[in-house]
Amino acid sequence: MQKAYGLHASLGDLLVSKFERDTAVAVVGPGRYRADLDAAWWIALGPNGGYMAAVLLRAIEASVGDPARAPRSLTVHYVSRPEGGAVEIHTTAERAGRSLTTVSARMVQGDRLIAVALAALSRPRHQRVPLALRNARPPDVLPLARAERWRSAPGSPATVFHEQFDMRWAIPEAPWSGSPTARSAAWVRLAEPQRPDAPLVAMLADALPPAVFSIAKGFDEVGPVPTIDLTVHFRGPLPADVGADDFVLAHFSTRQIGEGFLEEDGEIWTESGVLLAHSRQLAILG
Repeated sequence: MQKAYGLHASLGDLLVSKFERDTAVAVVGPGRYRADLDAAWWIALGPNGGYMAAVLLRAIEASVGDPARAPRSLTVHYVSRPEGGAVEIHTTAERAGRSLTTVSARMVQGDRLIAVALAALSRPRHQRVPLALRNARPPDVLPLARAERWRSAPGSPATVFHEQFDMRWAIPEAPWSGSPTARSAAWVRLAEPQRPDAPLVAMLADALPPAVFSIAKGFDEVGPVPTIDLTVHFRGPLPADVGADDFVLAHFSTRQIGEGFLEEDGEIWTESGVLLAHSRQLAILG
């Protein structure tokens, strides 16, 4: 019998969230996992990059099999666009030290390579010198109580995808507003809430409309913005002080666009100001 990872075994399949079900992986052999890519997480031409990162991270966590070794870094390169349905993920422990484990993963569909990932997972490090720095500050946004519910426009390629979330827009810049600043920010949780875990944080690092949308007046000026690579650094304990019904703040910005490429930097914060993760992705314009 195949064992599924990403599900709370004590609750049973009917009680876990849709996100957990849609990112679950099952063992099919040593270092090999099966997953089913669900169309609910599609955006424009294919599955959202954060969704694929979450599925890959489920397999990586399962291959390590040590909850004390929390994800610290995940980088995914998106090689080709998959179809909906079954994929396999092949994992390799590149090195397992006393505290740090490095794992590579390849997502394949048939004979096609879909994505390649590299992750670092580690126990907390006991420093010889107790040095700490907490200079990071949350961005200046509307508080959750004043942020209004945001949805994609009907008929948008991302409508079904964004229905998987409860988003409250948190900045003046909005998609297609023609702003001089490329920003995207919202208080966000899943439409079917669950307590945050590392795969969900990886998902949220690519869940909002791209920041570049705010400087355009319409989709025709930008087109789809497929991700080439996405890196997420997990900076706080999970789930920190966040419960299943709580929102986190996702904030993204783009500073440079050229030769058909753009970067997008992101941060994920709790409402109380704990930095959970920051991210960077390189994407194609149009």
